[in-house]
Amino acid sequence: MSVGDFGFFVICLTAIVLLAAQAVVHPSEFAQILVFGLADGAIYALVALGYTMVYGIIELINFAHGDVFTLGAYVAAAVMGFFAGTSEDTFSVSNLVALLVTFPAAMLLMGAVNITIERVAYRPLRNAPRLAPLITAIGMSFLLEGIMFVWSGPFTVHVPDLLPHGPGFNTTIGGVFIEFKDVFVVVAAAILVSLLAVFINRSKLGKAMRATAQDRDASQLMGININRTIAATFFIGALLAGAGGVIWGLYFNAITYNLGFRTGLVAFTSAVFGGIGNIPGAALGGMVIGLTAAFSDAYIGSKWTQVVIFGILIGVLVFRPTGLLGMRVPEK
Repeated sequence: MSVGDFGFFVICLTAIVLLAAQAVVHPSEFAQILVFGLADGAIYALVALGYTMVYGIIELINFAHGDVFTLGAYVAAAVMGFFAGTSEDTFSVSNLVALLVTFPAAMLLMGAVNITIERVAYRPLRNAPRLAPLITAIGMSFLLEGIMFVWSGPFTVHVPDLLPHGPGFNTTIGGVFIEFKDVFVVVAAAILVSLLAVFINRSKLGKAMRATAQDRDASQLMGININRTIAATFFIGALLAGAGGVIWGLYFNAITYNLGFRTGLVAFTSAVFGGIGNIPGAALGGMVIGLTAAFSDAYIGSKWTQVVIFGILIGVLVFRPTGLLGMRVPEK
């Protein structure tokens, strides 16, 4: 075991011991925070998958991805606005129809947006020095934020609470209050991550993505269309980001134009923590970071949460740059 791995192990073990002590002393409070953390972590996992997929295939940190996630939430709010008869007080057929229309609309539109970004901003710089596409990604992030600012201004946008809610859809187990939306967020994220894993491992395009990520030149020699494969990667990542934006809006019922900046950084930290370029690692990292944020809010203070999260990012980069599930590879 290297010094870095040992340091990483010690930090993780210390955190586990402290949390175990809290679980013993205040079990119901601990479980309640766990519920909130799992819901937040599920959303971070969906966004982190987009980061890790793009980095795994072209080694680009797509800083615009967090803003694609936010734009998905804006599109969801706009689509829901067309259902004037939708009621937030009770769950009705109109609510269900609104949800069935909103999810594919937001996901497909975000897929189209991300493909456009890749074609216009990233593809011409694919063989340029790495700094050029990185700066372009930051520029695309500011561009999307500007579009959302023009759309709604600096004000908070309300997202209708269309999920089932009320006394009939809440329960208390062992002193832990659980809403339907908590379960919905975790289950929806688990389904999407599972579908992605099956697609990547079983489909022809998924195999082409893995081959391109491993060796782009060899894949091209074997007849794989590199441009189509990379575009598909951006499209699928945006589908998950769009779904994450809709879920965020339904869960928190409020969005702002710069939501993607902080959420994107946290999701990027999740991807690095789990192992950048590793899909299961990104999902695991999102859950861990979500739980970390929830416990930090409760036991340390919300004003220190970002310090804790980005301290984790620094610690991972110092002690274990490959992340939890990443593998060390020899330098070429």
